[in-house]
Amino acid sequence: MSAKKAAKVTPLMKQYNTIKVKYPDALLLFRVGDFYETFGEDAVKTAKILNIVLTQRNNGGERKELAGFPHHSLNTYLPKLVKAGERVAICDQLEDPKQTKTIVKRGVTELVTPGVALNDEVLQSKTNNFLCAIHFGKKMNGISFLDVSTGEFLTAQGDVEYLDKLLQNFNPSEVLIPKKFKKQFAEQLGQDYHTFYLEDWVFKPDYAFETLQEHFSVSSLKGFGVDHLEEGVIASGAILYYLGETQHHQLKHITSISRIAEEEYVWMDRFTIRNLELYHANAQNAVTLLDVIDKTISPMGGRMLKRWLALPLKNTEKIAKRHEVVSYFLNNHSLQQKVQQQIEKIGDLERLISKVATQKINPREVVQLKNSLEAIIPIKKEISKSNNDPLKVLGENLHGCDLLRQKISECLAEEAPVNIVKGNAIATGFSEELDELRKIAFSGKDYLDKMLEREVEATGITSLKIASNNVFGYYIEVRNSHKSKVPESWIRKQTLVNAERYITEELKEYEAKILGAEEKIHVLEQEIFQKLIIWINDYIKSVQQNANLIGRLDCLCAFAQLALQENYSKPIITDGYHLDIQDGRHPVIEKQLPVGEAYITNTIQLDRDEQQIVMITGPNMSGKSAILRQTALIVLLAQMGSFVPAKSAEIGLVDKIFTRVGASDNISMGESTFMVEMNETANILNNISDRSLVLLDEIGRGTSTYDGISIAWAISEYLHEHPAKPKTLFATHYHELNEMTQTFKRIKNYNVSVKELKDNVLFLRKLVPGGSEHSFGIHVAKMAGMPQQVLHRANKILKKLEKSHGSEELSGKLKQATEEEPQLSFFKLDDPLLEEIKQEILLTDIDILTPVEALMKLNEIKRMLMPAKEEVKKK
Repeated sequence: MSAKKAAKVTPLMKQYNTIKVKYPDALLLFRVGDFYETFGEDAVKTAKILNIVLTQRNNGGERKELAGFPHHSLNTYLPKLVKAGERVAICDQLEDPKQTKTIVKRGVTELVTPGVALNDEVLQSKTNNFLCAIHFGKKMNGISFLDVSTGEFLTAQGDVEYLDKLLQNFNPSEVLIPKKFKKQFAEQLGQDYHTFYLEDWVFKPDYAFETLQEHFSVSSLKGFGVDHLEEGVIASGAILYYLGETQHHQLKHITSISRIAEEEYVWMDRFTIRNLELYHANAQNAVTLLDVIDKTISPMGGRMLKRWLALPLKNTEKIAKRHEVVSYFLNNHSLQQKVQQQIEKIGDLERLISKVATQKINPREVVQLKNSLEAIIPIKKEISKSNNDPLKVLGENLHGCDLLRQKISECLAEEAPVNIVKGNAIATGFSEELDELRKIAFSGKDYLDKMLEREVEATGITSLKIASNNVFGYYIEVRNSHKSKVPESWIRKQTLVNAERYITEELKEYEAKILGAEEKIHVLEQEIFQKLIIWINDYIKSVQQNANLIGRLDCLCAFAQLALQENYSKPIITDGYHLDIQDGRHPVIEKQLPVGEAYITNTIQLDRDEQQIVMITGPNMSGKSAILRQTALIVLLAQMGSFVPAKSAEIGLVDKIFTRVGASDNISMGESTFMVEMNETANILNNISDRSLVLLDEIGRGTSTYDGISIAWAISEYLHEHPAKPKTLFATHYHELNEMTQTFKRIKNYNVSVKELKDNVLFLRKLVPGGSEHSFGIHVAKMAGMPQQVLHRANKILKKLEKSHGSEELSGKLKQATEEEPQLSFFKLDDPLLEEIKQEILLTDIDILTPVEALMKLNEIKRMLMPAKEEVKKK
């Protein structure tokens, strides 16, 4: 035969291939004896991620890649695979190999993915592990987040920009997307996330509502306040579907779903979150704000602090309550210390109770749960008797969980093992049957000695002996000389030359007991433990409430500790529109200063009437960006409930913080620095409100000087003339913009002062009124070590340029342009003309317009605007 004989597949590989087909997107860890093996492409990936040896095996004449590790090393290697973004299907042997003559039955017992992990080795204690799902709707998009390790389930809906902001805030480990939106997600939200694509039918309203109602055992989602968020519910339904697909069916700890109430929190767009380096640093090893302010002790507190930082409050009453508690702790330092000492004894309540629900908890962890709940009792007692109302309420809402603690104490031994199989997990005295079995199994010699003593006394045979062998089990041996004294109830089992061997009913019973005792102990301990876990399920909500309150208390104690250590002061939050920060400091930079060097403080005052826009000029490296950032961070800290790094701060409630700070090329997506800068600035100008804080740094520097100055001027003018009058700090090295203050009454000039020495410059980093006269770029170049001849040449060119294009000339032209052209005019929202134009645009189907028709339409709209333009000119 010329045709090559088909390669014969071994039974093992046939079984492997059958299982692998069901999990094409996952690495399959296939249990073979004492090893987990991976084959083919899975083996290549696994070997690379784990840095283990890649070998080959012969499979019926075909060579196949192979990589594996010992089964007891699963907890070492699994986290590495998951953290690398892999989905891992764990395929175990479902029967004892000794009990079968054919191939061992195998099946997938768990599917671990980056977003669905319960293993302590994969999870980080102070960080949530969110699984996210996104539904792209026609008018609105839905998003949902679930941390299966804590039971937190959140949903929201909004435009792509809102989705982007939430993704940055919650930083999910895995994102679920409908297959048909794969490209759209990458284009609009980037490629930085581990994504998994689900079939489109999963994202259907009926299926989602039904899935959620079934999970929560309700007939409507109204009780959770999410029934009107159809797109959000669709995303949430996709998450629950995915949990089922990944073999996660025990989900009693997911007790509710909450709406991310956008209107309750300060709006920060993705650029602001990135620019301020709140919890992700832009440079490697850079310190974030979270690194500086996180003084929390418990995992719950650490996770909550991140949430507070991502979602600062904009409700003066709620903010004031947090400040009140922080003040109280500062004035009652001994109470704060007592509370923190107790919090140190509390384990991760949220994740422990989640392990109860998912039945993945071990005996030692249940004891830890009990000890953690016991540590709450002194906290509850201390804070309930305090004379601070918010703190008192917090104490009253803590659950004592008395019955739960009592039951665990009675049921489990204090030194319970990690593995129930090891035995001695159940406390002595809890089960009579178990205690009896333990006596038999572990006190056999005593029992037999007592039995022998009784039988010698009853029969008068002093030479009686109790022994055992593999053939007859336990027996009583009587020498032939005493045969006549043997009771009739004894049963003869064996005759020897000099003796007879007997068994009794009691000995038979004891033998049956002792032989099965260890097996029975094992079964009974598991049974008791399982019943305890099912019983603890009734306390899930109470423990979750405790976890939440302890997290809150931990954060407030941490704020008090931060204020004490770093000399922060209590801010005043008002319903006004002004901002007054006296001697403010940058919380992160001041921690980086060399020992003994004091931070140069700065005062910032903004309002909507006198000083709406502060134009900060000064050379590079003088500290303009630091002043901008510290202003945003002080507002942010104040509205999340913390004290602030300033002598004093009075803050009119801010609802949106916008920053455009620093260059951030997006070359990978084909956008230049200038394009990114313009995108970010456009986003700010299109979303400002009357309570916004706008921080602009060096706008326009990505293009030519004249272009840049013109854009910066126009943006400043727009912000000044906008009806919202947003409070703005504008840092620039274009000192030509100082001229604006003459035309625009609410623009004020400040500069970061410098001291010119003989041939150098000293940065004083102090903000003073008035504009700076010139830049110090060449001085900075000198400090950076630029070659002497380059500096010399730069100075010559600068002098020539100053002669031919004086800055006074440029400022004059800008001023002239402003006077000739009317300043920006804003239509009122109820302007009939604006409504007419709006309708004209909305009723135009741009998809069917030819380019010529589009130009004609634009001309038509322009003609409609002509009377308005003439009116503006007259004014």
